[in-house]
Amino acid sequence: MSEKIKWVVNKMPKSDDAHLGIMSLENVEAARSFHRSFPQYDVTPLAKLDALAGELGLANLAVKDESYRFGLNAFKVLGGSFAMANYIAQKIGRPVSEMTYDYLTSDELARDFGQATFFTATDGNHGRGVAWAANKLGQKAVVHMPKGSVKSRFDNIAAEGAEVTIEDVNYDECVRMAAAEAEACENGVIVQDTAWEGYEEIPSWIMEGYGTMASEAAEQLRAAGVERPTHVFVQAGVGSLAGGVVGYFTNLFPENPPIFVVMEADTAACLYKGALAGDGEPRIVDGDMPTIMAGLACGEPNTLGWDILRNHVSVFVSCPNWVAAKGMRVLGAPKKGDPRVISGESGAVGAGLITTLMESDEYAELRDAIGLDEKSSVLMFSTEGDTDPVNYRKVVWEGAYPAE
Repeated sequence: MSEKIKWVVNKMPKSDDAHLGIMSLENVEAARSFHRSFPQYDVTPLAKLDALAGELGLANLAVKDESYRFGLNAFKVLGGSFAMANYIAQKIGRPVSEMTYDYLTSDELARDFGQATFFTATDGNHGRGVAWAANKLGQKAVVHMPKGSVKSRFDNIAAEGAEVTIEDVNYDECVRMAAAEAEACENGVIVQDTAWEGYEEIPSWIMEGYGTMASEAAEQLRAAGVERPTHVFVQAGVGSLAGGVVGYFTNLFPENPPIFVVMEADTAACLYKGALAGDGEPRIVDGDMPTIMAGLACGEPNTLGWDILRNHVSVFVSCPNWVAAKGMRVLGAPKKGDPRVISGESGAVGAGLITTLMESDEYAELRDAIGLDEKSSVLMFSTEGDTDPVNYRKVVWEGAYPAE
């Protein structure tokens, strides 16, 4: 028998919302403007799954497909690249609006700034994005991966010229390792999408960078005749992506924000545990976190993201592996007329959850709690493609991690 989906309605006390401004429309537009300066930039597709929405009993279902982002098969590069640009701008005393791709790759930058070494920890996608951006901008990158990281993700980072290792510790320990090495290195800086006491500026820039994806999606929905999504489903590791998406849409629709649902891998569900405790304080999951959702295997919340999420999310959901695997199959074998989305384990969990909620009365209570019905216009984010091609084939072709 499959493990059950667990969920908790958010009843935490509200904070003063001091961090919502990170995702202001102005900050997100600055990030988009920066990303537009890259010759590799293109708006990634928004897949409208009209046939599936009709079968499930929803008004609309749209999937932002980040497998096309900068040719890197994942969204993460948006955050790391914008954080680097902000860091360089700050060091040379110029506004980030002047940090265009042309300037950052010029001899002038080499004279003004020189070279830094950007350290980071990653399960794959963030590190690849940091390595790619460092490579393009003539900077150095050092990347540490947690135990259990797959070779394809390691190879993709190494191919960008970074120094990369797989360590015998979990993701959160790799973060501490990267931070210590950056501290000890001349011109070293840690670029991490999680925040802690005393390390908040770079994570806030990374979240702003993720805003490019949310802002594109909002525009694409409007172009498709959906003025405002009623529901936004977003997955979380440390909660930077989730905080960015929730923060952006809350700022975009301040009078009437969508209902936000945050999903985590069940073995690393630190945000769910925090919501379950209900006092507003974050909770930590430690030790090994075995899950196919490698991008979500993080046990220590980003303090900035957590603050946004505790104030604005309706429901936190803890998802077993089969939910992500089901989502991968649903998106990879679409109904006739719907576009195909190649979505990896961490990207597809939303599709698995949405289809399960609409098909199974076992979760009717959760479906009713968020008011998911025939009037709902749902947005989700497929944040990665098949970044682990071997496992993608096992799940989609061979039926690994069945739902029942």
